[in-house]
Amino acid sequence: MMKLNYLSGYPSALIERIQALLDQDQLGIWLKQKYPSRHDIQTDKALYQYVSDIKQQYLKNSSALSKVAYDNQQHPMKGTLGTNTFVARVQGGKLKSKNEIHIASLFREAPEAFLRMIVIHELSHLKEKDHNKAFYKLCCHMEPDYHQLEFDLRVWLTWRDFSERERS
Repeated sequence: MMKLNYLSGYPSALIERIQALLDQDQLGIWLKQKYPSRHDIQTDKALYQYVSDIKQQYLKNSSALSKVAYDNQQHPMKGTLGTNTFVARVQGGKLKSKNEIHIASLFREAPEAFLRMIVIHELSHLKEKDHNKAFYKLCCHMEPDYHQLEFDLRVWLTWRDFSERERS
């Protein structure tokens, strides 16, 4: 029996249901029915445009993004699916600031709903730096199903890890 690392903290009934689906080799089928297709946002340029469109829709007055890119260094087992960095530098007599968002490369093969969820998470950090009530309220404003998508993403990561172990 595989330890379901991504699902720790969830109620035991949910974890048992996911474990049962894994044991019956049905988890991938369930995920495929719920999220049938991958997205076509494969390049950093396309990702930048995708993130900019969402930002424009919900966070027009927030800081500009200087870079959005897929990142091979982001890894879910290390606790990072995406990062939002803010750098402020003094250049001459002016204060220059940059916001960058990096998304784990594994989202290239994920369903679009999961990419959207992680993008919304990172965009929310433009307004709220901490994972507090206001942060999650903003996430849910931009994506009403945010919490369900976060759970389903964790299930997808669990299935992905299980599938990789089975292949090796």
